[in-house]
Amino acid sequence: MTNPIQNRYDFVLFFDVKDGNPNGDPDAGNLPRVDPETGHGLVTDVCLKRKVRNYVQLIKNCSVPYDIFIKEKAILNNLIDKAHEEEDVKAKEKGDKTEAARQYMCGNYYDVRTFGAVMSTGKNAGQVRGPVQLTFSRSVDQVVPLEHSITRMAVATEAEAEKQQGDNRTIGRKFTIPYGLYRCHGFISAPFADNSNGKNGTGFSEDDLKLFWDALVNMFECDHSAARGHMATRKLIVFKHDSALGNGPAHKLFDKIKATVNDKTKPARDFTDYTITVPNQSDMPQGVILDEKL
Repeated sequence: MTNPIQNRYDFVLFFDVKDGNPNGDPDAGNLPRVDPETGHGLVTDVCLKRKVRNYVQLIKNCSVPYDIFIKEKAILNNLIDKAHEEEDVKAKEKGDKTEAARQYMCGNYYDVRTFGAVMSTGKNAGQVRGPVQLTFSRSVDQVVPLEHSITRMAVATEAEAEKQQGDNRTIGRKFTIPYGLYRCHGFISAPFADNSNGKNGTGFSEDDLKLFWDALVNMFECDHSAARGHMATRKLIVFKHDSALGNGPAHKLFDKIKATVNDKTKPARDFTDYTITVPNQSDMPQGVILDEKL
């Protein structure tokens, strides 16, 4: 792999959903997540991180150093314990084993290196604060959750069939929103990636960063389902700072990007109903490079 990243990055991600449920809330019967005060749709940060993990798992096939720590049916303590069984970790003094195991986990698992992880269970590989962090995504405009009745022309058991008296139809519910354009903000910290000279960064590298951009652009292409309708990444705008600590506040950079609906007299139903305004490089603070990945 290449060396750890040396620059700070901030980015804005736009994605949309049509006739689908982008992120159901299990505490609300899987209804689309909505801000109850404003009616704007929400998608959690962990929802997008899951899609990044899934994309990397598909592309890299869980090969080292791109294995995935938090994946379906994984037993996390077993993976942490495995780190302690490595010869380089076993050779350490007792007080150094946790740090050695932490380094092993960062070196072998892409999601630990990227997002961090709590690995203080089991034999203890410490806690890692990842250099890549995401906010909740929020829809540009209000969304309208819809409830649809659906039928299935079959039942699961003979007992259900007898109870239905020959009519095997069962009723279910499906929740969607007609359309929503969502905006997410992200931050990438070079100090949290720096593992040189005894520093406890994760080693998140330039190769890792390129894979992360690829994942954000393509993650929905590998995640289609009937429940989510049509989802797609629409814009990925990156601000690259020429230093590790950055050359300006992230919120001021984010404020330069505007998403507005073209016709306020009717509800938006497609990405073409919006205009996203991206500033020119000349509008950037000194030391910040604007890069549109999509």
